[in-house]
Amino acid sequence: MKLFNNVTLRVKIWLYFVAFTLIVFVLMWVFQVYFLENFYERMKIGDIKSASEKLVEQYDTDNYDVLIEKIAEDNDVCIEIVDKYNRRLYNCEVMGRCLIHGRQNMISVYIPKIRESENGEIYYKAQSPEGDESLLYGCSIGNKENPDAYIFLNSKLVPVGSTASIIKRQLMMITCILIVIAFVVSLFVSEKIANPISRITKSAERLAVGDYTTKFEGKGYAEAQQLAKTLNYASAEISKVDMLQRDLIANVSHDLRTPLTMLKAYAEMIRDLSGDNPVKREEHLNVIIEETDRLALLVNDMLDLSKLESGRQKLNYSEFDIKSKLSEIIGRYKGVSGKMDYDIHFTPDEEKTVCCDVVKIEQVIYNLINNAINYTGDDKQVYVVQKNIAGGVRIEVRDTGDGISEDKIKLIFDKYYRSENHKREIVGTGLGLSIVKAILKLHNYDYGVNSTIGKGTVFWFVIKDRKNDTSV
Repeated sequence: MKLFNNVTLRVKIWLYFVAFTLIVFVLMWVFQVYFLENFYERMKIGDIKSASEKLVEQYDTDNYDVLIEKIAEDNDVCIEIVDKYNRRLYNCEVMGRCLIHGRQNMISVYIPKIRESENGEIYYKAQSPEGDESLLYGCSIGNKENPDAYIFLNSKLVPVGSTASIIKRQLMMITCILIVIAFVVSLFVSEKIANPISRITKSAERLAVGDYTTKFEGKGYAEAQQLAKTLNYASAEISKVDMLQRDLIANVSHDLRTPLTMLKAYAEMIRDLSGDNPVKREEHLNVIIEETDRLALLVNDMLDLSKLESGRQKLNYSEFDIKSKLSEIIGRYKGVSGKMDYDIHFTPDEEKTVCCDVVKIEQVIYNLINNAINYTGDDKQVYVVQKNIAGGVRIEVRDTGDGISEDKIKLIFDKYYRSENHKREIVGTGLGLSIVKAILKLHNYDYGVNSTIGKGTVFWFVIKDRKNDTSV
């Protein structure tokens, strides 16, 4: 069995096809040759019995003698009908001397046997006076104990030996011809089925060693085409993942290397230059603290994103007023906005109680506002809008920057992707929007981006009402 499992698909299909062909031929030989005589006798018995049933059903009706002659000619049988005293009532002879004609005294032997039988009928297979093998059938008409009459039908059994011999020769020739055809057809079919799989396998081997330009072809049948289409899609997605992985490693390496270099440089400066100068030492230590904070922020964002994407992060639902929460968050930016000279405008709607993970949604709002600050226009304006809609609350954060082109919008939530249209030094780790996407997907909330080149970008999401949220 293990050896068979290692056989190629082409060989397996060929073997199955050949095995099926051989089974068909074996069945043909068995049924057409060895069971031919048995089938023939059963058929004759069935024909005679069917004829006798018609004679019993229409006994003593008008034109009964015509019916007897017709049945005798159609079935090539001799018919004799006698009363209970063995006196002939109807007779039809088509075969000359048979078991019931030429041996009149034999009917008197068969009548007692009909009476003794369980169902009032008998079958006999014997030689006729002519020496032919014959089949005799007899039954009673009416009550078995006191019948109206007895019907006897006699039919020749044609020898099937010569017929079977002819069939054997024909089957031998047909078998030889069809086996050759079956072998050729099975080879062709196995090639036709296996070739698309072989091509796909070779392409998969190239893909496995990193050739993402590989194209899968499944011409031949629908299943192979569907498999090739799926593998082409998988190849494209793997290529994207590989590119994102490379970008991730490059970006993480860069983001980690810069603060680490700064930490080392300022630590060496404190050791070599400013160790005895309190002012310089304080300045250098502050730089070290800031760079350490950057490292901590980056690592925390990476850990948060990893937990969110792996599904290990659980949501803690609670109810709160979204209008008050937005006012509270924007209020925290007042001191910083005054210092950095930009304004955050809030347009609230009526008070609305929502149910979600308040900590995670706060993180979403913070990240969207920070992103708007990084990319807003020279007027340094950011707009936050609350809209109460049917089924939830829509939150929008808009900047007045240069906008995002259509082909870049689909990349905006990717890890470490940053638009080139920022107006000032970027603050953050490059994972903010990826975290936003992961949190909103975990909540099963709708979200999106609308952008117009030269006018700005709007990031939005909808906090669904609890009763409309199918994820809980």
